[in-house]
Amino acid sequence: MARVAGVDIPDNKRAEVALCRIYGVGPTLALRVLQRAGVEGNPRVKELSETQLARIREVVESSYKVEGDLRRETTSNVRRLIDIGTYRGLRHRRGLPVRGQRTKTNARTKRGARRTVAGRRRASAKK
Repeated sequence: MARVAGVDIPDNKRAEVALCRIYGVGPTLALRVLQRAGVEGNPRVKELSETQLARIREVVESSYKVEGDLRRETTSNVRRLIDIGTYRGLRHRRGLPVRGQRTKTNARTKRGARRTVAGRRRASAKK
């Protein structure tokens, strides 16, 4: 397995797809990295030469913020919002959607599984 930005990327996948294993590198950025490194076509990682891998490593590490640095920056941004007490920080602290989505219905991923509240149905039936 080749190692780029501290991550083992799979040998049997195409270079474009394999680079997406790195945190902070998506499909578009993977293509851009391969172009800047001068890799023609879309070969599998095992077909890349050592010089091509070295150029890919250099492009990723010098030009883009990935893996640990990016994770650290993201968490510090969220921590800053929480510390200064913004509305977004409050939503992060409570584990609720931050970007204005509705929560009366949906938001199951953030709020967790449904919990039944005892006596709920009977109370609404009286009205």
